[in-house]
Amino acid sequence: MLLKELTESSGPSGFETEVRDLIRKEAQPYADRVYTDALGSLIVETGVQHPGPKVLIAAHMDEVGLMIVGITPEGLLRFRAIGGVDTRILVAKSVRVGRDRLFGVIGSKAVHLQESGERDIPLKLEQLFIDIGARSQEQARKYIQEGDFAVFTTVYEEMGDGRAKAKSFDDRVGCAIALDTLKQKFSIPVTYAFTVQEEIGLRGAGPVAYRVKPDLAFVLEGTVCSDVVGTPSHGEGTRLGAGPALSVVDRKTIVDRRMLDFLMAIAHDNNIPYQLRRVLGGANDAGAIHLTEMGILSAAISVPTRYIHAPSQEISLDDVAHSQQLLVAALRRIEQGGYPSI
Repeated sequence: MLLKELTESSGPSGFETEVRDLIRKEAQPYADRVYTDALGSLIVETGVQHPGPKVLIAAHMDEVGLMIVGITPEGLLRFRAIGGVDTRILVAKSVRVGRDRLFGVIGSKAVHLQESGERDIPLKLEQLFIDIGARSQEQARKYIQEGDFAVFTTVYEEMGDGRAKAKSFDDRVGCAIALDTLKQKFSIPVTYAFTVQEEIGLRGAGPVAYRVKPDLAFVLEGTVCSDVVGTPSHGEGTRLGAGPALSVVDRKTIVDRRMLDFLMAIAHDNNIPYQLRRVLGGANDAGAIHLTEMGILSAAISVPTRYIHAPSQEISLDDVAHSQQLLVAALRRIEQGGYPSI
């Protein structure tokens, strides 16, 4: 299953090679041209012979993760976060480390040895380490070096009523939707970009947009969902199972109203459920794309993701299906000439 393969691949920001190779293999048979830019984003061109507006579909390959920054004399690995990792939930989680994907466990001083005041305060990164079973620094260095990365070991599993959990739905779910859409034919030029380093500042998307120079851009993303106990309705952001989330405003973008109205009309005409993303925090690749060159009309279609940036994230498979339906319907409408323009 494509989503399982994507989420179980390792690819924190700056180390997207494994994910890129998988996507390239999947996309190649359906593409007119496939290439990688200087930063490592994968660009897949289709319909290059067709007239009409050029559309960019973007999804980022990278996930949050950890970077090794030191090795203690005892052979324990010190680390820092790559992207927005919640340090409060790291202790006792299992990881794969380095090029050989060595198994490790994130540890800390045993609770029995902590002072009473320490137990009431969340552990800081400086108090955590990764244990790979090495007996010494010398032994650990045979396998691990500073600058190596670590990712969580969570496997993809379907659960409950049409739900699934994995470690990196943000944003392998967007990559999966883009790949499934890529396999359909459109009578307009559509370029699919699988970008790098989104989690550390939307770094890959700007150079991609500058190279492709699209007329319109749609970003596929996993977005915050907190429809759980103790969260007021105005703080949920999105709700699982209520359909794809359309961004209005976030930390980097105020979505052009023409693009938002266009997507809402498409959803209404095709009986596709959707919701508006109701929090200001966070951002996605649209934040970089819409500022490129003289400006690019951009919008985001996002899959609500519970426990985002955590070792285990949860999505609704219905939301995934409806997100792809919305994207395909939008591309079909653009084929017919009904699209926003400057």
